[in-house]
Amino acid sequence: MNDYNKTFVNFICLVSAMGGLLFGYDWVVIGGAKPFYELFFGISADPVMQGVAMSTALVGCLVGAMVAGGMADRYGRRPLLVISAMLFTLSAVATGAVSDFTLFNIARFIGGVGIGIASALSPMYIAEISPAQVRGRLVSLNQMTIVLGILGAQIVNWLLAEPVPAGYTEADIVASWNGQMGWRWMFWAETLPAAAFLFLSFLIPESPRWQMLHGREDKAWVTLMHIGGADYAGSEVEAMRGATSVEDGESGGLGSLFSRRYAPVLMLGVFIAVFQQWCGTNVIFNYAQEIFSAAGYSVGDVLFNIVITGVANVIFTIVAIYTVDRWGRRSLMFFGAGGLGVLYLILGTCYYLHVTGFFMVVLVVAAIACYAMSLGPVTWVLLSEIFPTRVRGVAMATCTFALWTGCTTLTFSFPSLNASLGSSGTFWLYSAICFSGLLFFIFRLPETKGKRLE
Repeated sequence: MNDYNKTFVNFICLVSAMGGLLFGYDWVVIGGAKPFYELFFGISADPVMQGVAMSTALVGCLVGAMVAGGMADRYGRRPLLVISAMLFTLSAVATGAVSDFTLFNIARFIGGVGIGIASALSPMYIAEISPAQVRGRLVSLNQMTIVLGILGAQIVNWLLAEPVPAGYTEADIVASWNGQMGWRWMFWAETLPAAAFLFLSFLIPESPRWQMLHGREDKAWVTLMHIGGADYAGSEVEAMRGATSVEDGESGGLGSLFSRRYAPVLMLGVFIAVFQQWCGTNVIFNYAQEIFSAAGYSVGDVLFNIVITGVANVIFTIVAIYTVDRWGRRSLMFFGAGGLGVLYLILGTCYYLHVTGFFMVVLVVAAIACYAMSLGPVTWVLLSEIFPTRVRGVAMATCTFALWTGCTTLTFSFPSLNASLGSSGTFWLYSAICFSGLLFFIFRLPETKGKRLE
């Protein structure tokens, strides 16, 4: 079906994908604010408190992912998107406003809960709304908005931070505009898109698949009519009826998800989710300063190089949007796992041989590009496709929880790995993980391109 209502579908998918935009911004903005709020709160010499500040939002992500699935299956997809928008708005205002370290962490935790909810709900909602032949492209919009949010945070941080003159002491930085207000505006800049997401989330319809599952066939029919007309609505409703009848008698909760029937697909989903993090690419965003410094760059050059990685992330996510429904999910996941394995092998070797300069930036950007057109977006596409409707909400929440657990362990382990193995050994380890993932995908990953969700 190529004659669907593109304006209507694109609008509701873009609104839902704004959760991804805020997810990306909120996740990365703290990196630019880090040098200034640490001095403001007096934790620049306290590694434990630094870790607390960096990880509070991740804990919130885990909580948000845990509650998202059950609530989305019970109350619907749209109400959870509204709640996540409220949390993003509250967190953006509060994080920049507080002057107490405990309140700062509470505000970051609230934003993390919003991230956890949005990261589970946005791709699932888009998948349940989208026609099958363009579903991969539209779900990839969520990843596109994530990387736009990341780039937006990188640019805002770069533009807001005033140059730090040579010879400035920590006391000078604390007393400067950066130390008093600059880091606050980095968080406050999120308020505008968060408020827009909150307003627009009231204008989109509920997922027709959730409506069918809860006996609201007339409302599902209206939404599907808006998407593709009467014939499309009729065929989709019939398919949903059949899927619902097959799943009748199942609770749809964690008990069903962990049953023998769904265990294999749950294991596949959890592996895909954790691998997206353990492949190692996200440490480039979280620890870009350390990575580029090890490659011989100064602080000023590091900030510019970080923006370059953000631009590459956006460009190659656009490539993914136009290839995911053509090349298929399997081939892109093969490309991502294998390509990163090779790039990390070369990167680790260069660190071992003490190679510095522009070539290292090229390798890092190549890794970002490889990830952005494969594992980054396609993971969310697959997770939103492989589960039946009755357990999709709780399954997405479970896999998102696993993903954020993977992100947390990756983020915490990198400094220790880097200290014990060195940059070379760390990237060789990520290379081995990527090649292991490639083997798993070759034997276990199905192709879902062009198939109806039911």
